[in-house]
Amino acid sequence: MRYIGRFAPSPTGPLHAGSLVAALASWLDARAHNGQWLVRIEDTDTPRCVEGADQHILQQLAACRLVADGEPTWQSQRTHLYEKALTHLINKGWAYPCSCSRKEIEEVYASQGQGIARHSAAVYPGTCRDGLNGKPARAWRLNVQAVINDLHLPQTLQWHDRRMGPQQQNIAREVGDFVLKRADGLWAYQLAVVVDDADQGVTHVVRGEDLHDNTARQILLQTTLGLPTPIYMHTPLVLGEDGEKLSKQNGALALDVSDPLAALNRAAGGLGLKPHETSLNDALQDWTQEWLSNQTLF
Repeated sequence: MRYIGRFAPSPTGPLHAGSLVAALASWLDARAHNGQWLVRIEDTDTPRCVEGADQHILQQLAACRLVADGEPTWQSQRTHLYEKALTHLINKGWAYPCSCSRKEIEEVYASQGQGIARHSAAVYPGTCRDGLNGKPARAWRLNVQAVINDLHLPQTLQWHDRRMGPQQQNIAREVGDFVLKRADGLWAYQLAVVVDDADQGVTHVVRGEDLHDNTARQILLQTTLGLPTPIYMHTPLVLGEDGEKLSKQNGALALDVSDPLAALNRAAGGLGLKPHETSLNDALQDWTQEWLSNQTLF
């Protein structure tokens, strides 16, 4: 099978140590399988994007010799593809408009005497599934149960992660009808990433474990749209001193690439690979061979 992988950063700031681990892992996996490695700038969430961050990210990758096989792409230039996919779902009766705000969803839970766990998203209660009751539409959602019923899919979706092993999720019960297009008119991550991966022929997705929970929704969307499902692997997270995932949101420092080998050695360590004190090219070659030989982990 022809291998096409990708690294898809959001330009909400420069790369940090955790994002370099994901970039290196996806690059090594592509090289180990004699495949292509693509870079896609996921800039659909425009309010969070930082001007110039996309070019800064590309420069950081280039300094580490992680260069894409082909020109990078930007999601903001691909919105016509997302519109086409949403129209298909609407025409099939699998997507519906939603008028609910986050506060209204929380109020539904409160009225039932239920709370929402901190850092957790509420399972959508289906308020607008059968109509808006005269309220204006704010977003578009996937009717998960309608898709499952119409396509005769199992209630619990199962898949295999190359690192984490067998996985499963009951999307209807654990997530509910998820958003495809947001109330602010921006495209939801789930729809955009599924359409992009299929359009670019991505066969293998290697990304951080923080994105693992998105996988079931993306596989369901792929099935619903008649698109192929890539092979997934989620890499270990880099944690900060507070034990939380290292991220731009919790103040992770911008990646220092003044010494690319030192930066890559730290990233390689996060993947369980041996450090190298030779040249950058030699280190990348050795890590590629180590990655390929370590099939028990990767």
